[in-house]
Amino acid sequence: MLNKIWTYFFVIALAAIMWRLLHGDTQVAGVAIKAVFDSAELAATIALGLVGVLSLWMGLMRLGEQSGMIGLISRIFEPLLGKLMPELPKGDRAFGSVTMNLTANMFGLDNAATPLGLKAMEDLQRHNPHKDTASNAQIMFLVLNTSSVTLVPVTIFLYRAQQGAAAPADVFLPILLATSASTLAGLISVAIMQRLPLLNFTFAAYAGVCLTLFGAMIAYLTTLTAEAIGAVSTLVGNLVLLGLVFLLVLTAVVRKVPVYDEFVEGAKEGFSQSVKLIPYLLAMLLAIALLRGSGALDLLLDGIRWCVNFVGLDNRFVDALPTGLMQPLSGSGARAMALETMDHFGVDSFAGRLAAIFQGSTETTFYVFAVYFGAVGIRNGRHAIGCGLIADLTGIIAAIFVAYWFYG
Repeated sequence: MLNKIWTYFFVIALAAIMWRLLHGDTQVAGVAIKAVFDSAELAATIALGLVGVLSLWMGLMRLGEQSGMIGLISRIFEPLLGKLMPELPKGDRAFGSVTMNLTANMFGLDNAATPLGLKAMEDLQRHNPHKDTASNAQIMFLVLNTSSVTLVPVTIFLYRAQQGAAAPADVFLPILLATSASTLAGLISVAIMQRLPLLNFTFAAYAGVCLTLFGAMIAYLTTLTAEAIGAVSTLVGNLVLLGLVFLLVLTAVVRKVPVYDEFVEGAKEGFSQSVKLIPYLLAMLLAIALLRGSGALDLLLDGIRWCVNFVGLDNRFVDALPTGLMQPLSGSGARAMALETMDHFGVDSFAGRLAAIFQGSTETTFYVFAVYFGAVGIRNGRHAIGCGLIADLTGIIAAIFVAYWFYG
């Protein structure tokens, strides 16, 4: 699957470059070649940037495993994850690492989410009978990871506040609805492919508890100003991370684990893993950079706008669509496009708000798959990317409908 997608990206980029050259755009070759070399530099920068944080969290996770704390955490969601990943043995440590990653994603703890996710992939790989092919459990985990519900998208609020929005947090509910639709679509698509029964008491019980907690949190947050939401979210996020660090270390001390030695052993694994990521990152970033530099996305948007106009529909959403289409490919590219849309059309315009919803409700799917699969040497992702893109597409469509619902 990854081989085909990589090839398609190159073919599409080449076709777009030839089209633009035939129409007199002589700058496209220079832009494309610059994108190629920039992607190589970016791959190394990202991988080296992960060295420290990945070593830190792999060391802490090692302490958590040796002290038994990860096993204790895993029991909270093991009944649900056991239904979604039935091939995992009961009580396995993978349940704990998967739970911690998904929780970090939900609360926007980016510094912890990626290393915890890589640790989860490593734990899931232990039960993978075909080491170069993604297992059912790994696919379920990755799709849930890329479509994970975002409870408090603080960075989106900050972007809107910097652009002078009258109410920076007024996109909170639209983002929550759109990202919830994305997660549900991803979960259902994987369940269909893997023939998992979702209509059971366990799933219904967890869904009921989650909906109750989400409703209570939404009711509380809607009483706060944007600044207060940002302050509360930042405080909670910092306390969660700091509390987790002390919990893992002090529990290991109480259990008489040699904390320094075990932390160093875990950190060594993090260092070697971050270096192994560079080739996989480079391959995906190179293809994405060519796709951007060739102008293929611009041609796609022109085609969508023409189709929308042809059938006589409201085409305002097309102005914000670059952010939605770029987000699965590049987080930094989508962020730049969202800010450009807010600046050009106005932060409180329909396009400005929709760009913010896109930014907060979809994920950098190809980047995540490249990093996570690359970390454990998987080359055949099976239906992972297809289900991930279904979740992304659902999130984009849901964001458009929600934007029209809330902002007309």
